[in-house]
Formats: sequence, structure tokens, C-alpha cells
Amino acid sequence: MTGGDSRPVIVLVRPQLGENIGKAARAMLNFGLTEMRLVTPRDGWPNPSAGPAAAGADEVLANARVFETLGEAVADCPHVYATTVRKRGVTKPVVTPEEAAREIHGATGRCAIVFGPERSGLETDDVALARAILTVPINPDFGSLNLAQAVILCAYEWSKQASLEQPTQSELLPPAPQEELDGMIAQLDTMLEDAGYFFPPSRVPATKRTLRNLLTKPGWNHLEVRTLRGVLSSLANPRQR
Repeated sequence: MTGGDSRPVIVLVRPQLGENIGKAARAMLNFGLTEMRLVTPRDGWPNPSAGPAAAGADEVLANARVFETLGEAVADCPHVYATTVRKRGVTKPVVTPEEAAREIHGATGRCAIVFGPERSGLETDDVALARAILTVPINPDFGSLNLAQAVILCAYEWSKQASLEQPTQSELLPPAPQEELDGMIAQLDTMLEDAGYFFPPSRVPATKRTLRNLLTKPGWNHLEVRTLRGVLSSLANPRQR
């Protein structure tokens, strides 16, 4: 929300299987969401089947809160989105996950995204509590999403606008300078010439061109170039044992 935490609350209404609650928790934490609320889970709570299915999203399960009614679960949320593929006779604004995410990031006050039971989805009375209906654009001939899939779609759309850190990007080294790459290729050419690799002579230019194309495709960084050149040096001057 503006000036605070924009992360929406994920509310699971009458979820049936502990495994599905765990998978939903995993989907949430993948994209930075941590607050789960449960409305009368069928098999009670805590559920021993949820933990293994969460695959490490233990903090979401440990902090999950249980409510008797959906009204109680969203009592502190002025912005409530009911996920359903059917309007169920209720006239409300209908938004996509992307549109909902945009609204949530700009909202003042808590936001909740509500998901129904695995088999039947939200009932009309559940949808009536929401301010808007959230519907995923989906194949009209097969509109069946499981609970975790629905959660991950909404969480992902929220995360795209949340500027979550991408750890792998900071670990990438910059590409090697052309001079370093040319030196490695020249070293390999020399070794291959000494080994009689380039044959017949008429194919030498084409073969060298193919090798250069191969070695320039990955975008080698300077550490990778140094490593491969060390390999080539070891091949050229094998250590005596």
C-alpha cells in the first residue's frame, strides 16, 4: 500500500487438502508473499501434510491464521479480490491478475486476494464480500486451475511490479574484453595446428571460422576465458608426474 507494505494477504477459503495449502504457501513465498489466512480448512490446522508440500516455505505456514468466516478473515482489508472464473450473478468490477496487481501497489490499506475450495471455488456469498472479481484469462473450454496455480499467477503478477531482487543477476560477471577472447582463440588455433587438426588445407579458413563462432556465442566473461586458457596451457605443457 502507498507508504507501506503493498504485499496482499492470501486468503484460502475452506481449503480441502493440506498438500494444497503447502503448495500455495510455496507459490506465495516464491514471489515474496508471506501472509496466509485460512477460513475453516476442512481437515483442521495445523495439517501435517502441508509442511512437505511447502518445500521450505515454513514461515508462511507457521504464521498462517485461521478464521471461522471469510468476513472475519478480511475484516481489516478495504480492498478484497475474489478469484473466480464465473461471475456467479454478482455484478462487480472484473480485473485480470495484472490489473489487480497494479491496483494493489497503488492502494491505501490492506489488500486481500481470496481463493475458494479446490473442487467448487468460491460461493456466491463469498464473492459478494469482495470489492472486485479477479479472473485469469484462460481457455474458455478448460478453465480448471488448481489452487497453487491460481495463487502463483496472482503472486507473480504482483511481484513483477514489486522490484524483487534477482540474485542471479548480481552474480554474473561482465563479458570478457575482445582482446582476451581473441587471445584465447589464437592460443587454441596454435595448439590445433601443432596437433594437425586443420586438415585438409582447403577447409582451414572455414574450420577456424566455425571455431570462432562457437567460442564467441556464449559471451565468455574474463574468468571463464582465463580458466579455458589455463586448460589449453596445461594441454600444451602437460605436468610431469
